[in-house]
Amino acid sequence: MDEDLILSLLGENLILILGALFLLLCLFLGVRIVPQSEKYVVERFGRLHSVLGPGINLIIPFLDVVRHKVSVLERQLPNESQDAITSDNALVRVETSVFYRVTEPERTVYRIRDVDGAVQTTIAGIVRSEIGKMELDEVQSNRSNLIGQIKVLVEEAVNDWGIEVTRAEILDVNLDTATREAMLQQLNAERARRASVTEAEGHKRATELNADAELYAAEQQAKARRVLADAEAYATQVVAEAISTHGVEAAQYQVALKQVEAVTEMARGQGQQTIILPASATDAFGEAFAMLTGRAKK
Repeated sequence: MDEDLILSLLGENLILILGALFLLLCLFLGVRIVPQSEKYVVERFGRLHSVLGPGINLIIPFLDVVRHKVSVLERQLPNESQDAITSDNALVRVETSVFYRVTEPERTVYRIRDVDGAVQTTIAGIVRSEIGKMELDEVQSNRSNLIGQIKVLVEEAVNDWGIEVTRAEILDVNLDTATREAMLQQLNAERARRASVTEAEGHKRATELNADAELYAAEQQAKARRVLADAEAYATQVVAEAISTHGVEAAQYQVALKQVEAVTEMARGQGQQTIILPASATDAFGEAFAMLTGRAKK
């Protein structure tokens, strides 16, 4: 009896223990805690069933299996260099860098085997195609537009793979030796041309300024001549009016006055001078004095 009781108790305890172990196993298999940076792809009987997001998730043990654990962090592909030929037949080596992240893991794991390799191949083809539509100068000057166009085309190409291209960069555009030497010669020629044009413009400007200065001086001289002519004309008019009014006496007065002014100017000379006056000069003084006196009385 004691042995049968012990065996029965052991059997019951074994069943309980096995049941507890089974429950623990079900709990272990049925509860999935997904990190924030990942997503789990669940299959049921070999087919896609669901995608588990971050946090605690429940699945059916033995039926549902977590087949793929996919990181959704942004990834950077290794820098890649590829040769391309521009529309003006210049050979360039372009170094690119691409960043992407997985947005739909169920597409990524079932539609493409090597995501990195596929993206790199797509980038290389698109870069060659777009650079082939541009001239070398456009590739150098419109790099930002080229990057934007490449990013749009890559996004369209990889849309079915469940990934998003976040950034596409062209790190460097290198030229072959022959093209670099030709561009250097062209650059030197352009610098020489600009220097010649600048020098010619300087000479032209200097000539224009000299011509303007001469024209201005001629205009000023002409204005001075006109003023002097106007003054002489006015003086002549005044004398003519005086003669017509006072007769010959006014003319004699003007002549005598001019003689006096001439003698006075001679006396202002520098140094010791001897001035010999003709007898008529003394008469001129007398006549001028008499005329002045006569006018004062009038």
